Amino acid sequence: MPSDYFIFIPAYNVAKTLAEVLRKIPESVWTRAIVLVIDDGSADDTRGAFENYVEGLDNDSAGDLKKRCLRYMRFEQNLGYGSVVKKGISEGLKSGTSYVACLHGDGQYPAEKLQDFFDYLKSNEAVLVQGSRHLTRGGAKAGNMPLYKRLGGMFLTAVENIAFKQRLTDRHSGFIVYSAEFLKTVDLQRLSPSFDIDLELISIADARGLKLAELPISTRYAGEKSNLNVVTYGLRVLRQVFRRIIA
Repeated sequence: MPSDYFIFIPAYNVAKTLAEVLRKIPESVWTRAIVLVIDDGSADDTRGAFENYVEGLDNDSAGDLKKRCLRYMRFEQNLGYGSVVKKGISEGLKSGTSYVACLHGDGQYPAEKLQDFFDYLKSNEAVLVQGSRHLTRGGAKAGNMPLYKRLGGMFLTAVENIAFKQRLTDRHSGFIVYSAEFLKTVDLQRLSPSFDIDLELISIADARGLKLAELPISTRYAGEKSNLNVVTYGLRVLRQVFRRIIA
């Protein structure tokens, strides 16, 4: 019987944070989910962190359930965030699930909020719901998001809100839960292998006039190294906006 929820976790050099991310997934989600960790050619012991987490689960009904739900997949070479997302979505759709969630392995996004996001999609007409770090005033600053990221994200979001039909407060959050019915209509192979893929999926839904939604999430930055080049990413975002305006 297909699981209601499919959660894929992009994991690149997240040996220090992966176990805590998995621990924060609500028990109510585990009872109805498959959780796939996709190791994108990590140079650290991300695989060992996953195996240690599984070995440390209690030998009771809750621990046995998580062991049955958990999957691990590794790319031997680093293929990029977009490639991980495409693989995660593809595996989710093959599982027959109703909802697919992207939960990053670095701990920046609140795994404990997953049930709220799944419940929102089940009771609303949106095809995706994105976590926003800016719906709560001052939340991004309180969560130690670097100033250049706050300003850059606010600028890009403001520009995108001019070009796209629906207004959002944080178009660059990677914490997104999708309706599988929407994802089935997307040609994944045409999407970017880079960090642009989240924006591309949102843009496709927006262009079709499908409803987008966002829920507030806390901001968490603890000095971890980002794999995103903000300058080149920003330029690519502006290029997409320009293409949308002239389309």
